[in-house]
Amino acid sequence: MKAYVLRSYGPADRLALTETDPPVPGDGEVLVRVRATSVNPYDWHLMRGEPRVARVMSKGIGLRRPPYQVLGCDLAGDVAAVGDGVTGFRPGDRVYALVSHGGFAEYATVRAELLTPMPANATYEQAAAVPMAALTALVAVRERGEVGAGSNVLVNGASGGVGTFAVQIARALGATVTGVCRTRNLQLVASIGARQVVDYTAADFSRQGRRHDVLVDVAGGRSLRAYRRALAPKGTLVLVGGPAGRWVQPAGHVFARMAAGALVSQRVVLADVVARPDKQRLLQDLTSMIEAGTVTPVIDRSYPFEELPAAVRYQEEGHAPGKVVVTV
Repeated sequence: MKAYVLRSYGPADRLALTETDPPVPGDGEVLVRVRATSVNPYDWHLMRGEPRVARVMSKGIGLRRPPYQVLGCDLAGDVAAVGDGVTGFRPGDRVYALVSHGGFAEYATVRAELLTPMPANATYEQAAAVPMAALTALVAVRERGEVGAGSNVLVNGASGGVGTFAVQIARALGATVTGVCRTRNLQLVASIGARQVVDYTAADFSRQGRRHDVLVDVAGGRSLRAYRRALAPKGTLVLVGGPAGRWVQPAGHVFARMAAGALVSQRVVLADVVARPDKQRLLQDLTSMIEAGTVTPVIDRSYPFEELPAAVRYQEEGHAPGKVVVTV
């Protein structure tokens, strides 16, 4: 099979398209013929080993070399074979999953408890756009933000991969949504359910006199004081990410806001989907939303497998409206 192998930290040109033996599913595992994957900040942070502080603070990043040779946390495809003890899946089933690695290849083994049948109305590309970004948005909005009917929600960074899902999920839960994005994406964010859209290049959302029950911060880059001005006295700030950096960011941004949050009346919480043990259940909930038509993946660009490094470079620029997917 073909797979992109990473042997040392660095830019996207370190991803080497390599012929290798396909993996064999072990007990409780499923072999998936990958049909599509997508690119996330999670992937290129692992690719570059950045922020470097994570190499000593996180078990998921190696100190001197990448923890995984084949990256890719999103995948959608067909079941090719099942290992011993697997029930509920059989060859030919269309499935998708959020995994720690392995999606940048033609085949990947996945623990059965992570796999979910694809939405019946989704293509492989649409399904591959969902796992990391949409699960992060679901955890941020519903689980950590506790958004429900009547909630007033602001999404800072509403036009990116996580942001486009956060707007739609909040709207599906009955919230009134304000989205913050750049000028060229105003129409997109309005079209997916934001009642109000703020152009951050022309206005400061924290100085418009509106208070929100929940502020989902995908973009980062603002002070806690600014966020508090946009929050109700007992509102919740949900931290997702922030501008990337070589040494500390976005971890420094998140940790600083979390520490300062202990001293204020509003709740400051972190949306972390990687550590969640219930990824399959959450993905099943998203499947229901997609099949009901309340959530639709927003795809900016689709690349062929042979151009995967170019897809990574484009996503690293941080300006993609929606998701960047790769067909395999």
